[in-house]
Amino acid sequence: MTSTALREAAELVEAARPLLRDDPDALAALDDLDRRLAEPLRLAVAGIVKAGKSTLLNALLGERIAPTDAGECTRIVTWYRWADTPSITAHLASGPARKLPVRRANGQLVIGLGDLPAADVDRIEVGWPSAVLRSVTLIDTPGIESLSHDVSARSAAFLVPDDAPSSADAIVYLMRHLHPSDLGFLEAFRDTAAGAARTVNAIGVLSRADEVGSGRIDSLLSASRVAARYEREGGLDSLVLGVLPVAGLLAEGARTLRQSEYDAFRTLAALGRHERERLLVSSDRFTRPDAPVDLDQATRRRLLARFGIYGIRLATSLVRVGVTDSSELAAGLVEQSGLVELEGFVERQFRGRADTLKVRAVTDTVERLLARVDPDRATDALARLEKLQASAHGLQELGLLSRVRLGTPPLTGPDAAAAARLVGGTGTGVTERLGLPADAAPADVAAAAGAELERWRAKAASPLADRPVRDACGVVVRSLEALASEVAAPTADEPAADVVAAGGPGQG
Repeated sequence: MTSTALREAAELVEAARPLLRDDPDALAALDDLDRRLAEPLRLAVAGIVKAGKSTLLNALLGERIAPTDAGECTRIVTWYRWADTPSITAHLASGPARKLPVRRANGQLVIGLGDLPAADVDRIEVGWPSAVLRSVTLIDTPGIESLSHDVSARSAAFLVPDDAPSSADAIVYLMRHLHPSDLGFLEAFRDTAAGAARTVNAIGVLSRADEVGSGRIDSLLSASRVAARYEREGGLDSLVLGVLPVAGLLAEGARTLRQSEYDAFRTLAALGRHERERLLVSSDRFTRPDAPVDLDQATRRRLLARFGIYGIRLATSLVRVGVTDSSELAAGLVEQSGLVELEGFVERQFRGRADTLKVRAVTDTVERLLARVDPDRATDALARLEKLQASAHGLQELGLLSRVRLGTPPLTGPDAAAAARLVGGTGTGVTERLGLPADAAPADVAAAAGAELERWRAKAASPLADRPVRDACGVVVRSLEALASEVAAPTADEPAADVVAAGGPGQG
């Protein structure tokens, strides 16, 4: 997506303002679009109650700032944005916003509403100087299928509103097991967030993945097989771009590991094999008052709450095989938690097309708003809208990717799979689109791009291809043309250029 598309999206918003000047709700929606174009990607974390949403969000941030208990704040949509200094603001359903105190307790940020009833708060915004928040705004949502109808309604109103596109650009959807409610929500999000394009812009996470294998060291391997089965057989293939297993509690503990916790794991690792195995056989055995280890019961309970029995077993094992400091242990635990794979997926699939997702939000919203206006008065704005929808190639890529995943013609079989990959279905980087190793030589990348471009041009020009097939091939050709221009082989007199991602931020 080029800067031209972003500029044209902003101009479309301004063109719509005079037509809607007597509609306060419409003007507020246009104001939100202006903010959306200027902000980072909006990534929501959603799922049923107790799926581990706030815990995963803390792991992504590397700090314990999202409340993980069952307090009133977990019933409210909470935005985490970049800020130079920490701040907490409660935006009320009616009335002015109110600043809330910023305080910590036991390393955890405490968000207290004071005398504000949760029902009166529309959303909470936390400003925080986290490097992660420079490139993404994270949104924690109340649990789906909560026992409280009001709590579930908050998430539904925010993520899948009845009469507007979703306020989130993409979601990480957590599930402990696959339930019909998960499928129903993801179907609604796909249709609401994507507008007419029905774009798939969600990733499924099998959360608390360590519980799949009962906390055994190989639990993540078992969880990976379950996640693959859910994606392949559970009806998720047209609703999410993938399903990944993540041990969220371990990831949070690893990202916020303290030196005292590393020392405790060293103490556990120093036990004899028999004593260690007996102690770690279960959570109950680990926290018994008379446990044969030089760690008091309170310390062991804190370790269990922070890492789970899986994390304790894994951390102890890593120390035993040679991990010598807390930083090395934290890195090893993060690697084993599944968090690195999730972050890589978010980078490839969502951050890599953030501008496209923003422009799509503008076109979908403005199209809905202009439906309220006499078409004769909206001629200019409608022309701008049509031009943006037709010229923004990133939107066409998303539309084709969605049709392929939904099994909608015109492309089928190997051509459909290849098209999905080439328009960014497995990642927006050059080598990912071409199906090459990440370390492929520039000359090999350029040759592969040229060969694919020639093949798809031939498909588009085939006399046997009908109009829908030619149009779909044309989208792939445009993607390959942009890609080929980035990786063109250098001449003898010029150095090889770095390979960059076609379709990454600011790219086509």
